[in-house]
Amino acid sequence: MIKKTLLTFAGLLLVVGALAGMKIWQFQTMFAAEANAVPPPATVTTAIVKQDLWQPTLDAVGSAVAVQGVTVSTEVAGMVKRIAFESGATVRAGQLLIELDDGVEQAQLRSAVASADLAQLSLERVRDLRPRNMVSQSDVDSAEAQAKQANAQVDNIRAVIAKKSIRAPFAGRLGIRQINLGQFLDSGAAIVTLQTLDPIYVDFALPQQNFAQLRSGMAIRITSDAAPGQTFEGVLSVISPEVDALTRAVRLRATLANPDGRLQPGMYASVAAVLPAQEQVLTIPATAVLYAPYGDSVFVVEEKPDEKTGAVGAVLVQKFVQLGPSRGDFVVVSSGLAAGETVVSTGVFNLRNGMRVVVNNQLAPDFQLTPKPANS
Repeated sequence: MIKKTLLTFAGLLLVVGALAGMKIWQFQTMFAAEANAVPPPATVTTAIVKQDLWQPTLDAVGSAVAVQGVTVSTEVAGMVKRIAFESGATVRAGQLLIELDDGVEQAQLRSAVASADLAQLSLERVRDLRPRNMVSQSDVDSAEAQAKQANAQVDNIRAVIAKKSIRAPFAGRLGIRQINLGQFLDSGAAIVTLQTLDPIYVDFALPQQNFAQLRSGMAIRITSDAAPGQTFEGVLSVISPEVDALTRAVRLRATLANPDGRLQPGMYASVAAVLPAQEQVLTIPATAVLYAPYGDSVFVVEEKPDEKTGAVGAVLVQKFVQLGPSRGDFVVVSSGLAAGETVVSTGVFNLRNGMRVVVNNQLAPDFQLTPKPANS
């Protein structure tokens, strides 16, 4: 019985050993296959490092400012008798905007004119009597003073009546009307805003280190999301003679034509001050850059033989670069690349150094210096 049990146990050990050996062999075979397996190459799009001529610019943000802009208000109090404008209308200089009730002043004017006429007649009588010594010189002087006072009173009332008619101080576009017919207005009450829109100013600032590059009359390009796809051309008209003590920036003003009124006072604008000299730069698509805290890099595609098979194929070489300004879909490479090299243009976050790839540019984006997205 014991002998039979031992034989059974020995048989079980042999079976378990055989199974274990088979599994070990299978694992060794699988690991060896994985070690020798070559992952399929990734598909990438590429772009050539180009050498271009760029017009250097000094970029800033600014705000549109009216050449002339006021809130038209009353100088004297009165009741609104007539409104002679519409909100948003374009007016010329001197055009009537509103009239205030001047009935009382007109009555005062008639009385003052009568008093002035009487004073003038009295003056003429005493002047006629003076040569015959029927009146003294002091009587003549007194009559002249009374006549001047009467005429001054007439002029004063006429000036008040003139102020009852509020006119546009300059040509421009009106804003929204802030008064109503029959409303009593106090002195200084706002009536409507008036802005001159063509030409228009754009105020901006640049760091003090750019001061030596600034010249009055230099070309200025303005873009705004209020006018997508449109570039406004202007000139640098004012360079402030002082630097802001807090920001160390120079305040600047550009003047540009705005015939269709696309730019409105208060609008945000992107400003580019165009420097006169062009410079040669190396450019790549901005999407080709792998941005990282330790340094920006790109993946250059090079033809290298495979270490195992000897077949020549495309391999990625990661190179660190220094970047310059960007424009449109492109960015300038200050160092790290040479003209004519081929870089991966998209999907760089999924790549690594030494990776084998296949180039397929059928789906490559159309990179442009002045892109115009359809949904802008």
